[in-house]
Amino acid sequence: MKTPTPIESGLKGLCPRCGAKTLFSSIVGFAPSCRACGLSFASFNVGDGPAAFLTLGIGALVTALAVALELSTQPPFWVHLILWIPFTALAVIGSLRIAKGMLIALEYRNAAREGRIVENGE
Repeated sequence: MKTPTPIESGLKGLCPRCGAKTLFSSIVGFAPSCRACGLSFASFNVGDGPAAFLTLGIGALVTALAVALELSTQPPFWVHLILWIPFTALAVIGSLRIAKGMLIALEYRNAAREGRIVENGE
């Protein structure tokens, strides 16, 4: 199989090296390594950046939608609870999986590593 694009890796959970569907072991947790080609996913550092960014972005979107709904129809408070809590949770979890998969694929594709300071021309 051809090497998947970062978007394909994120959407389908494909290994960035071989394209096998082995990237995730849980909803948003990476597998330790690819069962098909042996690529270690533990060596990549995606961090919490996607979680913070997506939570803030989706939070702003949900807030705007909730305010628009409130101003247009003035539903009871319980409507907001049953509508926005599940929507927010599903949106964050779904987009987090995609974002983490894309970032790990981009790290692999660009051979990204921790920054190092070179001293005395080493």
